[in-house]
Amino acid sequence: MSDKEVILTQDGLKKLEEELENLKSVKRREVAERIKVAIGYGDISENSEYEDAKNEQAFIEGRIITLEKMLRNARIINNDEIDIDTVSIGSIVTVEDVEYGDTMEYAIVGTAESDPLQNKISNESPVGKAILGKKKGTTVEVNVPAGVIQYKIIDIKK
Repeated sequence: MSDKEVILTQDGLKKLEEELENLKSVKRREVAERIKVAIGYGDISENSEYEDAKNEQAFIEGRIITLEKMLRNARIINNDEIDIDTVSIGSIVTVEDVEYGDTMEYAIVGTAESDPLQNKISNESPVGKAILGKKKGTTVEVNVPAGVIQYKIIDIKK
């Protein structure tokens, strides 16, 4: 990951800080204990427990480095910065599928905290890009693999 600015909401910042703290204080200790136990089994050249623990340790250390870099380059979106007249990062937007009439509510977040299963979509996703900067009542077209979907922005809130 380069030194690219990472846009986070207050909730996103809190979650990343909690994950980093957990990795540093809990997971590091757990994996160190697993390595110690595996070394106790003897010859580490053919010890799968040792290999697994070392691989997990490498993953944890890599994730810690990634999280620290993300937090160092974070730009936090405060609630007062969120405009309810136009869609921006931090907005909660209700859109309606023009063709089928289905409505969905999305929170627009930075890529670091996007989670489509929780309806948190990135400002860089196709839908996020299409609605960013638009006003309530606007209809946008979103290019998706299945074709083009039209969404009408029904509501914007914080």
